This record gives sequence, C-alpha cells and structure tokens, in this order.
Amino acid sequence: MREHYRSEDFTERDLSPDPMGQFARWFCQVAAGGVLHEPNAMVVSTATPDGRPSSRTVLLKQYDDRGFVFFTNYGSRKGRELAANPYVSLLFPWHPMARQVIVTGTASRVSREETVGYFRTRPHGSQLGAWASEQSTVIGSREELIERYEELAARYPEGEKVPAPPNWGGIRVVPETIEFWQGHGNRLHDRLRYVREGGSWRVERLCP
Repeated sequence: MREHYRSEDFTERDLSPDPMGQFARWFCQVAAGGVLHEPNAMVVSTATPDGRPSSRTVLLKQYDDRGFVFFTNYGSRKGRELAANPYVSLLFPWHPMARQVIVTGTASRVSREETVGYFRTRPHGSQLGAWASEQSTVIGSREELIERYEELAARYPEGEKVPAPPNWGGIRVVPETIEFWQGHGNRLHDRLRYVREGGSWRVERLCP
C-alpha cells in the first residue's frame, strides 16, 4: 500500500520564528479544515527507566509557550513511567493533510490550581469517570466499572459539585525539539525541526 502525497513545498521561509507559533498555525489549519475528527489527538510515548517503551493516544487540552498539556490519572502506566523517567515523545498524525508534528521533551505535573480549573470544565459524566476508573489497573468486568460509576452518580447527581480526584491531573510536556513533517511525492518529504538551544531555537532540515 502506497500513497502518493500531493502538497505544496514547505520551506524554511514559511516557518514561524518559534515552534509554538508554527504549531498554532498548522493546528488551526487542520482544525478548520474539517478533515480530522479530533485534530488534538496525539500519541504519547513514554518509557520505563530501563528503556521499555509504551504508547497511547490522548487528547491535547492546552498549548502555549510553556508547552503541551494533557490530563491523566497519575497512577496510570504513563503517569508512573513519567514519574520515573520524564523523557517523552508526542506525535500528531495528521495523515489526511500529509502532515505530522513530532515533539520530544520532558514532562512534569501542572499546578493543582490548573488541574482543578480544567476539571471544572469537564462534562459531569467525565468528572465521574475520572473517579470511577483506576486507570491501567486490572478490573474483573465492565459491570464492575459501571457499578462504580453508578455509585458515584448517586453520590454526585447532575448539578452537584464533583471534587477533582487527588491522583488525577495535568502533565505539561516542555519541548526540546519539534519537527514539522510535510509529505510529498516520491518520498521527498520536508522535515524541518526546531531544536532548543538555551533560550532560543535553531532550525535544521532533515533528510526524509
């Protein structure tokens, strides 16, 4: 199976001065195009201290000059691995537009205030779900999970304030490199990568 990519050249003169500005530019184009169901879906790859990797898809909830933020149970596999080994990779697979963004960096928890502020914006059911699921742990059946949820729904009916779980919150990935990949015909893709150097960024072109 092969796809012949058709797209415009992506050159250094097209780049924003900083990678987060360039990410915002591409993200807005992807989100506005309507070709992707969840343009904020990204693959988060973590590893244990001895180098055993794992990956999963999560939703980006915020980005700014400080980095990329997603939310999770800190006791989940990714939460435990990031606590032991903060090096992380993010991949935004925007295949319909023949684009990818690849981020490498380090992860740390956001402040509790940021976590609570975001938790308040979640739908009521999602708030209950964060309590019901001990993410990544073994459970006997789906019925057991539903039972936990229904017990919480009885305790916190719609309209009732649900507290943010103490072991749940945000992770911010501070980038060290951000690569912008634009697919082209004959596998002559454009790959432009920002590399952090102190307080500034250097741009380099990679062979496809």
